[in-house]
Amino acid sequence: MRVLTFKLFLVARLSQVFAQYTETNDPLVVTPAIDTFINSILTDWGVSGGLSVAVVKKTGESSWNVETKGYGNAKSDKSAVTSSTLFNIASNSKLFTALSTGMLIADPATDPPISWKTKVASIVPEWSLSDPVASKGANLVDLISHRVGMPRHDYAYHATDKLSDHIKKYRHLKPSAELREAFQYNNNMYALLSYLPTVLLPSSPSLARYVKAKIFDPLDMSATTYSYQIAAQSGNLAEGFARQGMKSAFDAGTPQALPYWDPHSTEDGDLIAGAGGIISNAVDMAKWLQTLLLNGKNPKTGSVVIPAEAIQTVSTGHTVDTTVPYGQVPRLTPAVYGGGQTIRNYKGHGFNSMVARLPFDGLGIAVLTNDDAIGGYISFAIVSRLVDEALGIQPEDWKTNFENFISAGYSAAPQPLPRPANATDPKGGFKDLAGRYEDKGYGRLELCLFPPPPVVSSACRDVAANITMVLPGSVDPSVPTFIARWNKQYSTYLRFTHVDGNTFNVASLNPFPTGNASEPWWFMTNNVGTTAEFGRDKGRRGFGLFGGFWGAGAGVPSPSTGNVVKRSEVWFNKA
Repeated sequence: MRVLTFKLFLVARLSQVFAQYTETNDPLVVTPAIDTFINSILTDWGVSGGLSVAVVKKTGESSWNVETKGYGNAKSDKSAVTSSTLFNIASNSKLFTALSTGMLIADPATDPPISWKTKVASIVPEWSLSDPVASKGANLVDLISHRVGMPRHDYAYHATDKLSDHIKKYRHLKPSAELREAFQYNNNMYALLSYLPTVLLPSSPSLARYVKAKIFDPLDMSATTYSYQIAAQSGNLAEGFARQGMKSAFDAGTPQALPYWDPHSTEDGDLIAGAGGIISNAVDMAKWLQTLLLNGKNPKTGSVVIPAEAIQTVSTGHTVDTTVPYGQVPRLTPAVYGGGQTIRNYKGHGFNSMVARLPFDGLGIAVLTNDDAIGGYISFAIVSRLVDEALGIQPEDWKTNFENFISAGYSAAPQPLPRPANATDPKGGFKDLAGRYEDKGYGRLELCLFPPPPVVSSACRDVAANITMVLPGSVDPSVPTFIARWNKQYSTYLRFTHVDGNTFNVASLNPFPTGNASEPWWFMTNNVGTTAEFGRDKGRRGFGLFGGFWGAGAGVPSPSTGNVVKRSEVWFNKA
């Protein structure tokens, strides 16, 4: 049985004797048939951007065949993707973070010494959760495997937060499950893990500095960085592509190049470094795949870069990964999550990006894309097809399989609540709801009413002055609406559109420049299907957010009993 692990993987045998490294670059896997498959996806799925692939195959004791190639467009100027094109590898960064934790465990300089069972509360002073059991009992394995009991709460991130201050917010964020009860994908826990080098080593390095010194430099991953500035200055950084106004699952819409999502990142990293901060290319990912297949050894020198025990631990399944669409895409089996990676059987054998390896076959594959809408599925389909080609087995019709899955998901996407023709006003009226609100985990925001009343705050005057330019068409003047600017890492504005009574539809809005003088801005809408309900907490006006706003994930229900405060996923009190 072959075992396939995504975002990293299981342990391969390594000979005790390390022979001289040799490399060939023959098109053994990335064949003309693969070129045809990939180009058909780019064309038929309306992809305005492109992708790069890296495939490594162990052909002998220390010999490898390494293939890297680019397809499609790196930027809006139609410059082609090459093997050197840089992409943000997104959550594949988590594996580096998990392995850095394993390296700290093995490092004699770590003070105090730690193990995978070390309680977070014993080593991170800022750590505390609202669930006292999880706060006291969560260990490092719980963090790497997403089983702490806290949902994503991605909108708690502020773009300029310091890591230590952000961690202090965790005590104010509602849990959605008990410790070790459910798999809940969570960037916050990887932000916490990224803090460990700083608090445990005498030199207090950032994660970005630590990983560069311990992994990037020893492996000669010279193009790989956490720094947006360095990547941009290279001239090789791809632009992300969004689809403005897409009408169907594969509609290209109006292609829009996106500014880099984390422009604050430096060589010291930032708040997002541990969860998704790495920028890399196909050439460097090939080196990374070889190292993983060699159980942490440098493929050219044989020296140990990552302790084998660390790779073993993060490659062991600790929780069932409920985000994988098994049962919905043919041939995908149930999966488990280790640390920064998902592990599954394959066919009984055992940006958006995907990094995969079959350790017992000496095979590693990475696909890096710059399509915002369906890039994850593009990567998944191409990795699956490349595995078939590499193993020499009859290929599945992965393109059709994923087309059916993507189309079904698009059709079933959450929709805003319809507004009845006889909608009633909220208690106290709309003007009474306007104003400043606060949640200690999410921070402050001010709800600005549209159409605006004669007298408004200076903040709301600024919002009103900019709304028609940066958010064109975002407000229906016939429906009472609130807009709040809150400058989060993943969101710039929140829109509250009245439905009925105290209930509003909620959406996150992100404006982007177009470079087009006639239409200088457009905006992306997220979190459609979430709602807000206004009410009172011990006599104090407030509102709760519902419908998955907190990001608990599949299989984790939202609160359903109690008053509006207890039922809410996030609760804001009026300031």
